[in-house]
Amino acid sequence: MSAELTEEPARPDRLLTLPGVYAPQHDTRLLIAALDREEIGSGTDVLDLGTGSGALALHVARLGARVTAVDIARRAVLTARLNALLHRRRVTVQRSDLLAALPGRSYDLVICNPPYVPSPVGRLPGRGPARAWDAGCDGRAVLDRVCGAAPAALRPGGLLLMVHSGLCESDVTLRRLSDAGLHARVSDRARVPLGPVLRSRLRWLRESGLVDRSETTEELVVIRAERP
Repeated sequence: MSAELTEEPARPDRLLTLPGVYAPQHDTRLLIAALDREEIGSGTDVLDLGTGSGALALHVARLGARVTAVDIARRAVLTARLNALLHRRRVTVQRSDLLAALPGRSYDLVICNPPYVPSPVGRLPGRGPARAWDAGCDGRAVLDRVCGAAPAALRPGGLLLMVHSGLCESDVTLRRLSDAGLHARVSDRARVPLGPVLRSRLRWLRESGLVDRSETTEELVVIRAERP
């Protein structure tokens, strides 16, 4: 892919993605559509958890927000920094395991497209491309951590927008966020074809009861949770 300096919006299909970094896909676009319905401007402090290529961070930066983006993978941090430079967007990108490097910080908006694909291997990968999607046997290894950590990072009136697969039980996410004091609901749903990772483990998913025998699509959901 060739990249040029441009003032055009940083469309997901125009972003640089280094090998091993999650390329923007259906979930990225669904979350961008949800973001476009929110009031985001020059006074909005935004945190992008697990930024990957930086697609979401660059999108809200284009709207004028002050953006901090974090990722645990060094290659993702480099990719997001390169994309911010190439598209002339001011984004602070740090290496962090969720909020570990940001103690005491709070934001108006937290956005997250975490790893959520169920895996027959219970432990999380410590390196490699699977780190961007594998999330334990039920797909919730990272989701549950976000549900536990994100509420403390929201200012009063702050908002969390997070996308994940319907395979991971959106009701569990809503309950965990509600128990943390947020007003949570599903704001968006979309049906998309099963991707290559899910197709590669389809037999296991069916044997585990996570996917029906006739299933050829996956539901994606956007969780919207507001701190009173």
